Amino acid sequence: MSRKRLTQIFPFLLPLRLWQRKKCFYLKMKLSRTNWSENIFPDVLPYKLFEYSCGMINRKSGFDIQYQYNKAYNLKLAGGKINHILIRPGETFSFWWAAKDADKKTPYKDGLDLTDGKIQGAYGGGLCQLSNLLFWLFLHTPLEITERHPHTVEAFPSASEELPSGTDATIHEGWLDLQAYNGTDSTFQILIEFDGEQDIIKGCILSDSEREFEYDIFNKEKHYRKKEGKTFLDCTVDCVKTNMKSGETKAFCLYRNLCEITYPLPDNVNFS
Repeated sequence: MSRKRLTQIFPFLLPLRLWQRKKCFYLKMKLSRTNWSENIFPDVLPYKLFEYSCGMINRKSGFDIQYQYNKAYNLKLAGGKINHILIRPGETFSFWWAAKDADKKTPYKDGLDLTDGKIQGAYGGGLCQLSNLLFWLFLHTPLEITERHPHTVEAFPSASEELPSGTDATIHEGWLDLQAYNGTDSTFQILIEFDGEQDIIKGCILSDSEREFEYDIFNKEKHYRKKEGKTFLDCTVDCVKTNMKSGETKAFCLYRNLCEITYPLPDNVNFS
């Protein structure tokens, strides 16, 4: 059994620990030599590279639906800080550097969050859907993902079956970030839009240069496994990169992803 953290033994210390961690987290970023993306360009760049939209309300979660509405509220706050941001050559996009002050004037609401292996309501919960969306956009660009953390536990089924498994990116302010470096000569721009009536979030990535490559992201391998009474999804996330002019293709594995599944799977799922 792992040792309990001090804040688990004395929960009243947690707010102080969170405050300390965030202060150190941003101070380290500020003192680094990294050029963080922070410029907002009100117009849109001319070339659309990739876009994707998804619903914000997951009615399959099995938890109080109010947490889903709160999540949508939180997404709009954070998305507003990232919308129209530029990622210039030599710059690194950081989710938290871009969204760090999103709740300064208007606080987040409690959304679902994974804490100590349990899903529960937490301040600002649900922002992972925005980092998931951004990661999916980045995978379709020449940007280099320099920091990404997978969810170690999936507590309820995804609201959408469209995306390959393992293409998520969890975040936790002060601990886990999503970062992407622009090592090209092009400038990229992120657009985040919301359809309030349909509860949809839409992400788009633009550039000042025409699209050079097309990226097809998929799971070449995908297996459910049992280990020590737990269920895991083990998969590869693969890519076929196609040159838009020559038609030349290159296939490769991006990474391998392992995630514990804690919700019931359909009876027809095969285990390996």
